[in-house]
Amino acid sequence: MPLTNKTALVCGSTSGIGRASAEALATAGARLLLLSRDAGRLATAARALPGSAAHSTLVADLDDPAAAAGAVARWIGANGPVHILVNNTGGPPGGPIATAQPEAFVAAFRQHLLANHLLAQAVIPGMRAAGYGRIINIVSTSVKQPLPGLGVSNTTRGAVASWAKTLAGELGRDGITVNNVLPGATQTGRLDQVIANRAAATGRSVAEITDEMVREIPLGRIGTPAEIAAAVLFLASPAASYITGVSLPVDGGRITAL
Repeated sequence: MPLTNKTALVCGSTSGIGRASAEALATAGARLLLLSRDAGRLATAARALPGSAAHSTLVADLDDPAAAAGAVARWIGANGPVHILVNNTGGPPGGPIATAQPEAFVAAFRQHLLANHLLAQAVIPGMRAAGYGRIINIVSTSVKQPLPGLGVSNTTRGAVASWAKTLAGELGRDGITVNNVLPGATQTGRLDQVIANRAAATGRSVAEITDEMVREIPLGRIGTPAEIAAAVLFLASPAASYITGVSLPVDGGRITAL
């Protein structure tokens, strides 16, 4: 799945799934534009990538999606098109939906749906001109099956999935695919936070919550960021040229929905 002469923008690329995705894409030959809020961590991540001299970093906060998209557009103007966009950012805080405050929904929609949308708008013209585009959104298995205790996240993820499906229908004729990767339980700081919150809410131990989660997974283990990144790499590659508008679970078989 060679990606030589392709440029990939990966958001949230200093840790977890974002960083693993950047490593997979760079190993396949892509030039990386890493986007995150922390300049120091961005520099460290870029230096660790294969072919590090070819890669760039961009400090931006997806809590201000218009500013982030503007920075990406300026980078494209100076450096050329982005062929692969990996939309990825941390999930909203947990909690039941019945007690969620309106501001929590607004923040989540801004950081996820609006950020994805504005970044896509920034890269689509270059993708059209190049005749090659891959927009890949890191979402959640809650698109298929809502997760208990993650009310705001479930709501926002569903909106992102519908946005992506609609966009896929509009961009297919341009040679641009739009797909969602739905990670299940994955070894990231986000999972650690979810488990800790659930343990605190129930009075059970972190080990008990983790064991219960693993028992729900047919493959019998928590996934790794690299396993999610493998799906990202496939969808970014020429091999996935006839796949668009799908939400692909990478969850060890945990969700029970088709």
